[in-house]
Amino acid sequence: MTPSIAFGTTLRRVRRQKKISQEKLALNTGLDRTYISLLERGLRQPTLKTILSISQALDMTSSQLIENIEALIDEN
Repeated sequence: MTPSIAFGTTLRRVRRQKKISQEKLALNTGLDRTYISLLERGLRQPTLKTILSISQALDMTSSQLIENIEALIDEN
């Protein structure tokens, strides 16, 4: 599994667990909803600024988000 796919899969999983729509996440981060969709599908790679913004909007630290991504990569 590539890091882009792992990021997207993790983002979608956490977002759904927290019952946040792509639209709401986009509003809370200042990103476009279509960009969130592209991230979740692994078609775009986030910048550090984007990772920090998304993790804050998901009420978690960036290191927690990265740990989840690393765990998913290690599973596969």
